[in-house]
Amino acid sequence: MKAAVVTIGDEILIGQIVDTNSGFIAKSLDKIGIETHEMLSISDNKQHILDTFALLQNKVELVVITGGLGPTKDDITKHTLCEYFEDTLIRNSIVENHVVELIERALGRTASQINKDQALVPSKSTVLHNQVGTAPGMWIKKDNTLFISLPGVPYEMKYLIENEVIPKLVKEYQRPYIIHKTILTYGQGESHVAERIEDWENQLPECIKLAYLPSPGRVRLRLTARGNNKKELEDSIAKNVVSLDAIIHDIIVGFEEEDTIEVVLGRLLKDKNKTIATAESCTGGKIAQLLASVPGASAYFKGSIVAYDTAIKIDILGIPETLIGTHSVVSKEVASAMALSVQKMMHTDYAIATTGNAGPTKGNADAEIGTVCIALATPNGVIVEEFNFGQPREKVIDRAVIKSLEWLQKEILKNVL
Repeated sequence: MKAAVVTIGDEILIGQIVDTNSGFIAKSLDKIGIETHEMLSISDNKQHILDTFALLQNKVELVVITGGLGPTKDDITKHTLCEYFEDTLIRNSIVENHVVELIERALGRTASQINKDQALVPSKSTVLHNQVGTAPGMWIKKDNTLFISLPGVPYEMKYLIENEVIPKLVKEYQRPYIIHKTILTYGQGESHVAERIEDWENQLPECIKLAYLPSPGRVRLRLTARGNNKKELEDSIAKNVVSLDAIIHDIIVGFEEEDTIEVVLGRLLKDKNKTIATAESCTGGKIAQLLASVPGASAYFKGSIVAYDTAIKIDILGIPETLIGTHSVVSKEVASAMALSVQKMMHTDYAIATTGNAGPTKGNADAEIGTVCIALATPNGVIVEEFNFGQPREKVIDRAVIKSLEWLQKEILKNVL
């Protein structure tokens, strides 16, 4: 089953907001065996919407639309659906009662007529109940293509996808299985990795495809298996992961299913009952932000000191001025002292520290632009290394963050084995 995702809204096209809906929808569809072939963002223009619907009609079996379902005049999606499907709007009493009750309970006021008109839906559509908002979802089919229209507000869209759309698609459509397995590698570039595993890649069965996903400091190898027999796909993926590990075991740092490195790392810290803190200079708190973004992070993440200024390193972290004077603020010695200090201060098992010169200018630092020193304090002492991540500034910071987290993950695994 092929799908397309369409987001409607000028605010996306002018860069006022970032479209996160498409990724969530595609990921949710992928989990139930539906492949997303296109993602389109279009303006709040009736003709543009009609042209897009016509373009996708019978080209894909499913079109998921978000946006344009609010109570204001610029929300035109359902009116355009009526024109496309040669339909008319009717008032759905269940939706209207929900809208009235939600506004009175949540806002403490009487629902206006414009609020009640959210209950107007195309007569040919099946209403998808939006428990967390006022704009209902709509399910309507024409020829070989199913159109599903959802509100653009992310939490409303997510509610409808998880509670209405996915269960209904699973019930009404036969779909193949799609299974992903992602291997995380660190330390070698994409071309080098490809050379090492060329023979292995050439012998992969037809049901498995390999994708290289390079990013600063690492390459993810994603295996995707598609077919109708789930057990056979899982067994084939597992067998080929084992043979791959035998070839590049030295650069494999972990495996990723659906989760990001910070989620995987958080789960590992929680499972091992270990804690972490950070002392960051050049990364400016970005490592801490990622660690703290995971629900339940308070179980293992104790806190961070963003010691961007040298005075903070001295006054808060207690780094001796003589150490900085002798080795410079961007040095392995200072990074080690920062990690040990925050580890002691916050009583954690592990602590990450970064200090570097991310650029774009060298300024007063002795270190060359792109130089970053990363230290990791562990229960067994501190390890530290100096890197040069090149340029531009954003790349330096991102690579330092990724390296720090993956280094921490590898060290925890080594110490608990």
